[in-house]
Amino acid sequence: MFTENKTTEFKREYVDDIKNTVVAFANCDGGTLYIGVNDDGSVCGIQNIDDTMLRVTNAIRDAIRPDITMFVECRNEVMDGKSVISVVVHRGTARPYYLHGKGIRPEGVYVRQGASTVPATDAAILTMIKETSGDSYESARSLNQNLTFDEATAFFKKREVAFGKSQMRTLHLIGDDDNYTNLAFLLSDQCSHTIKLAVFEGSKKSIFKDRCELSGSILGQLNEAFAYIDRYNRTRAEFSGLDRIDIRDYPPEAVREALLNAIVHRDYSFSGSTLISIFEDRIEFVTIGGLVKGITLEDVKLGISVLRNQNLANIFYRLRFIEA
Repeated sequence: MFTENKTTEFKREYVDDIKNTVVAFANCDGGTLYIGVNDDGSVCGIQNIDDTMLRVTNAIRDAIRPDITMFVECRNEVMDGKSVISVVVHRGTARPYYLHGKGIRPEGVYVRQGASTVPATDAAILTMIKETSGDSYESARSLNQNLTFDEATAFFKKREVAFGKSQMRTLHLIGDDDNYTNLAFLLSDQCSHTIKLAVFEGSKKSIFKDRCELSGSILGQLNEAFAYIDRYNRTRAEFSGLDRIDIRDYPPEAVREALLNAIVHRDYSFSGSTLISIFEDRIEFVTIGGLVKGITLEDVKLGISVLRNQNLANIFYRLRFIEA
């Protein structure tokens, strides 16, 4: 009996949510959508085949991202003496596929659940991203594709480094599927990763003197965090003969190096904040992430260095923040 199941869907006529089903098939095990077939499997046929097929192909091309057209084939078939359209969808290689107007969110990403097309869960979306993009956080597609780069653009301009679309591709902010990567998210004004700074009285975390939380582009956070620490980096005077020499509690070069390391080498697959605590006798930098996969403490002691975020480090190198 001709029935709907995980890989088969019937539509009496063209309706707008056909593209949802195509997305779901591409995100799962593929499937065939029949237009001109009733829910009970009886064939009703399509009157204007050419017009309906054009609407289907246009919707698939315009509404679904990444481009899924190479995995879809529309056919004109005859069933029970009537013309129907079969839309054959193969499992895509750039999952998750999503509706362009909705983004990589549950309301834009669909999967098949039995014979139904349903929104994907956040966990399912992340799993698909990991399966197709690998374990590298910075190379994976960003869940947020509505990104702006006002702060990053200002930084690149100040450093006299080009920052157009072609450069964004070269720097891996835009992937092969024309989507923004997580690296782009880190540099964007919408970045949700934060740095929390706190100043304590004495040498224990018992009495707060001041605190702040920085958000937005990590380039902006870098600038603001350094300025914040600098305000509490006291200057004392020493004398050499008749000469007065001003000395900071902490060499600005050391503060800069610690701050850059905390930003460039942290594990951004976790959502926790980078913590910077300023005491009377020390500054503590606490950043998320253990040793890079495959590296042991003994390797580190031998001088082996492996970058966690290679593309991010490359950007900081181009901006002349760090050395090669």
